[in-house]
Amino acid sequence: MNAFAKKQLGQHFLVDDNILGVIGRLAELEADDVVLEIGPGLGVLTTYLADRVERVYAVELDRSLESQLGERLAGRPNVELRFGDALELDLAAAAPGARKLVANLPYNVATPIIVESLDRLPELELWCVMLQREVADRLFARPSTKAYGAVSVLVQLTAERTGFHAVGRTVFRPQPKVDSALVAFRRTGLLRDYARVKRVVEASFAHRRKTLANSVELSGLAARADAVRALETVGRPPATRAEELPPPEFVTLARALP
Repeated sequence: MNAFAKKQLGQHFLVDDNILGVIGRLAELEADDVVLEIGPGLGVLTTYLADRVERVYAVELDRSLESQLGERLAGRPNVELRFGDALELDLAAAAPGARKLVANLPYNVATPIIVESLDRLPELELWCVMLQREVADRLFARPSTKAYGAVSVLVQLTAERTGFHAVGRTVFRPQPKVDSALVAFRRTGLLRDYARVKRVVEASFAHRRKTLANSVELSGLAARADAVRALETVGRPPATRAEELPPPEFVTLARALP
């Protein structure tokens, strides 16, 4: 391995082939799959996918990996490699027909990529992503727990978990200082007014030490009095905190706010 991981990009390259079989199982790979991979790094997962599915669209931010990736992916015409920021690219146009997102996501952008893909990639049916363990635990955390937050609500409103696998640090180079996990989840539906609900959810959790109504006001989304009235529509008192609400109540809340 000649490439050096860049800490500022949250890079931890996947180098252990043994974990690939677990990814393949959780991703439920089939020969006619079209897959989006974000952050291919050294191409270990990319080549594994390319040998098993119809097409792979790989999006990489780090241009310094271009030569090494090009060499590794040579002879695999079913891989289309594109360089750019996944949070800025039109991913629907960059990965036409993709039904699965399978990736070892860079730690520093994993959460926004997941949150944005729920809405920006409506054709995605299944996600199988490698994440920092702490982030992985948040996705399907239950209300009134420390891990439960905005990403928990948004993911659970649109998907159900289908698989989970704890991952040791030795599968990466350099080894991260935190544990990781593979999480697989399948879309259950498209959330109407996703952008509106997302704003309300993020504002509600923006100030976790405050009540939901105060957090919404401090975030500039709505007046506290309006937030209190909206809470009444879900039968919640003014002192309710965001982490007490299950995901469906945030949809009702968003509709009730002006």
